[in-house]
Amino acid sequence: MSEMAWKTTIVVVGGFLLIAFVLLARPGYLTNPGMLGAMIVAEVVLAALCRYSDVFFPILILSFLFAGTGVPFEPAFLQARWYVLCVGAVAGLAVYMKNRNHYFNTFHLVAVFCLLSALVSGLVSAYPEEAILKAMSLALLFAYGASGARLAVPALNPVKFFRGLLAGCEVLTYLTALSYFVFRWEIYGSVNSLGAVMGVAVIPITLWGFLAATTVAEQRRRAFGLLLAMLLLMSSFSRASIGAAAVGCVAICVALRQYRTVIKGIAVGVVFAVASVMIVPVSIEAPKWNGSDSVASMFLYKGKGEGGVLASRQGPWDQTWAVIKDHPWFGSGFGTSLTGDDLTQVETRFQGVHVDTRVIREHGNSYLAIAEWVGLMGVVPFYSLVALTVLNVRRALTRIRQTGDVCSPVVPLAAVLLAGLAHAAFEDWMFAVGNYICVFFWALAFILVDVLHAPAQVYSAEVAVPISEPQWLATASGQ
Repeated sequence: MSEMAWKTTIVVVGGFLLIAFVLLARPGYLTNPGMLGAMIVAEVVLAALCRYSDVFFPILILSFLFAGTGVPFEPAFLQARWYVLCVGAVAGLAVYMKNRNHYFNTFHLVAVFCLLSALVSGLVSAYPEEAILKAMSLALLFAYGASGARLAVPALNPVKFFRGLLAGCEVLTYLTALSYFVFRWEIYGSVNSLGAVMGVAVIPITLWGFLAATTVAEQRRRAFGLLLAMLLLMSSFSRASIGAAAVGCVAICVALRQYRTVIKGIAVGVVFAVASVMIVPVSIEAPKWNGSDSVASMFLYKGKGEGGVLASRQGPWDQTWAVIKDHPWFGSGFGTSLTGDDLTQVETRFQGVHVDTRVIREHGNSYLAIAEWVGLMGVVPFYSLVALTVLNVRRALTRIRQTGDVCSPVVPLAAVLLAGLAHAAFEDWMFAVGNYICVFFWALAFILVDVLHAPAQVYSAEVAVPISEPQWLATASGQ
């Protein structure tokens, strides 16, 4: 029997023995739906460890996605997602360190300093247990990003990972459209969540799939999925998500010299905006058209023109600045945004349970939120990590511009990360690990480090051609 077969047998037998012991010790778990759901997730995770590099990344993303949506067994996923992340981080580090070619650079070092800053701020928080737990969750996310997420991308054929990601986005688009347009089930809860999924993740990746299509049938199928995702995005009326998708998609189209695609996308966006106001069924939270407001005002002001475009953000931003002024050096504690009123609410309503940052208070800006949490002394490594991400995206766009290679994996990476950086200026998810966009964003940020570190290649639909000398670049790209 091979070594892999032995490992698989040990994992499966060990998992069954553990489950049998738990059921014998606590037979009441069989009647608890939440516990049954957690057991199912645990079995899936144990099975995924046997093929860690191939299947663990989608399981992790789905665990966090299901925890933030209205799917059945949502309470089980709220707890199970942390176990999945912990297992992924530990197993990822163990597997990655066995690889003799493993390496870490400045990006990973700055991530370590971020964790130290989060822990220090947690110690001075009014709720140190909560802050330290959130710092530990950030440590698990960065550990997985520095190991497990990198293992998910084959070194010799990284495009394979992104084609799988593209297929997942297509399926997610169709399921979301059925949920919102047919069954009228708002599975993501708020319209901002719907907009974030479509604008930051689905549309940038689907656009790359459309541009990289190799057959007419493939191009038409992906074009339909892209149009459906755009309609879902416009129907959310989420200005931050629409702007983020526009930034990411326009940037890669300009880098690829796809100027006609930009013009067509703007035209389709205008048509879908009109349809979202007048035809498409809207969410309960979406603004209602009174017949007199213009389409532009419906998106810019959401039916409340008297407050200005940023009226909904002004209040959270002012509150955040007030907390920064009161706790300028070490902040309020990582993941804890506590003002006078919030302290009372947390003590009376949420004592003894894990509290999500959004439950306490909204910030309306990820960069202000982290400054409030860790203070001016601790925010330097976090801003440095964001700056390194921006520099990596810039390098990716430069490479795209030079090669013109639409099949390159740096295209979807640059599009998603650029959209996420823009979206985070109006939403506070970037360092809130419980948010699925946060997990997805930082996993891809760590993956981009490896893709850029690899030797320059020009990708076709199936193979990658290494580029050793600049003079061969035009020949390899077919120019």
